[in-house]
Amino acid sequence: MTRYAVQLDPGEPSFVRDPYPVLASLRANGPVLWHEPMGMWLATTHKSVRAVLRSRSFGRIWSDWEPVDELEPFNALHRNQMMENEPPAHTRLRKLVAGAFGRGHVERMRPRIEALAAEMVEQLDNRFDVLADYAEPMPVYVIADLLGVPREDHQLLRAWSQAIVHMYEPRPSAEVKAAAVEASTAFSDYVRAIVTDRRENQGEDLISDLIREGRRGTPLTDDELVASVVLLLNAGHEASVNAFGNGMYALMSHPDQLARITSGKVPIEVALEELLRFDAPLQLFERTATADVDISGQTIKAGQKIACLMGSANRDSDAFADADAFDVGRDPNPHVGFGMGRHFCLGAPLARLELQISMTHLLRRFPRLELVGEAPRRPTWVLRGFESIQVEGS
Repeated sequence: MTRYAVQLDPGEPSFVRDPYPVLASLRANGPVLWHEPMGMWLATTHKSVRAVLRSRSFGRIWSDWEPVDELEPFNALHRNQMMENEPPAHTRLRKLVAGAFGRGHVERMRPRIEALAAEMVEQLDNRFDVLADYAEPMPVYVIADLLGVPREDHQLLRAWSQAIVHMYEPRPSAEVKAAAVEASTAFSDYVRAIVTDRRENQGEDLISDLIREGRRGTPLTDDELVASVVLLLNAGHEASVNAFGNGMYALMSHPDQLARITSGKVPIEVALEELLRFDAPLQLFERTATADVDISGQTIKAGQKIACLMGSANRDSDAFADADAFDVGRDPNPHVGFGMGRHFCLGAPLARLELQISMTHLLRRFPRLELVGEAPRRPTWVLRGFESIQVEGS
């Protein structure tokens, strides 16, 4: 078996700042490479990433983090959610929530999201932080409304989510683990109290729907219900915030491309796909081989892990002409931003709708937006985004 030594340090500041030159060098070395420090294979090309994501020989196989007792609050939230399970558990859990994220149901949410975006942009001054003042609260409000969770708790939910998702980065520190356990405990207690109330006082919200569906069929356990709600709150806003921030930064860094949107030459629906491709908010998605499987000529043994490098796949010149160029009119645009296969992002229709509406209202209110100073990146790579983006609009 041929293995390649890959020069990749996910925590190195220059890589976090701009991973794309390193990712290009990985693709040049092959579609599937071995990374010894992480102990897993890397799928680097658009073709190899798609092959892994679509193959039924790879799954999301959860293993509790150790020490197990110490990290149980974090482990419990993941052990009992659909994203970390395969059929039949995945099928049962996904089926219960899929209806709320179907295109028809999501489209019925459009007026509510339109009204929220219009209200929020009117509250913005000419100089503001496009993340803290707009992009971060918006999707939390939407998913909170969907779940029947109080909007005013959005800062708590965001803080807990941030602490939990930092665990998805390679080699998290002891401090990160401790913060994730604390957040997992607080988040679980918060959701469990709401679930307890909904069992007695059902409403027109997704938590109530999940309880009703369980009574009609195979019920979710309390642990599964809590884990599912936390997953929806986390996944329902985390990627949207980063996609919005990364996309707006790219637009303001390329004023000619921004002008193509504000002038109406390129529809926001088309431009959005390029924003998702050009600087992917999710850079890595991990799978485990459940049987020996060949990917691009390399055998992945049963039990071995492979990381799909989503940001690398989205910059592959074999799939995209002039792949490193930012072109808001790119069409077709077969990016892998929402994954594919069994674990294709359930919230993709809602995320697209939120991003289309929020960007449309922002650019209508401020057709000329400019960066103010440096925009600091978060010190993370797997979930790629900014800490803050100060802008000035007119």
